[in-house]
Amino acid sequence: MIPVPPDKLPAMPIPDLSAVAKWPNVPACYGWLSLDRRGRWRLQGQPVAHPGLIAFINRQYGSDAAGNWFLQNGPQRVYAALDYTPWVFHLAGAAGTLTAHTGEAAGPPRAAWLDEDGSVLLATDLGAGLLDDRDLPGFFAACRGADGTPAEEAALMAILAGDDATGTTWQGLPLRPIRRADVAGRFGFNPDPQP
Repeated sequence: MIPVPPDKLPAMPIPDLSAVAKWPNVPACYGWLSLDRRGRWRLQGQPVAHPGLIAFINRQYGSDAAGNWFLQNGPQRVYAALDYTPWVFHLAGAAGTLTAHTGEAAGPPRAAWLDEDGSVLLATDLGAGLLDDRDLPGFFAACRGADGTPAEEAALMAILAGDDATGTTWQGLPLRPIRRADVAGRFGFNPDPQP
């Protein structure tokens, strides 16, 4: 698969970096923060439940030029391990509006993929992200075959197996196969930043 060229990547959110100017030598933190497949933050493996802390993390979430995602906590960068992608999307309403785990509108979908495990990835103006598994029934119900009728299970299974010629669509977009192992490289992010 061909990686997305840097000039075609969407603009990334920019957290407040003002504290870095005052304290430029604060060491980065690794292994504390993670984002799970349902868009939940975890600190040392434990779910973050406090609404204020979740809002803070969401507001200060961003990425660097190397594709590492992090929380900017004052002068300290806390790198996030990603269970799959830097964004987790939720489908809302009959129109299938996409919202990111941070609460941001993801924008209209531009491409859709199905990996070998049945996970759905979507490209939006915000970036590429995983569709929350709780939204998969609605997603698959909205998939259509080449003739416009609901997509058949056999066609979806063929995509899981790597078939790119089923004619299956979602919201008018071709549903294409992708291998999970190729996702981070294709979309230019590091799922597990290390020192």
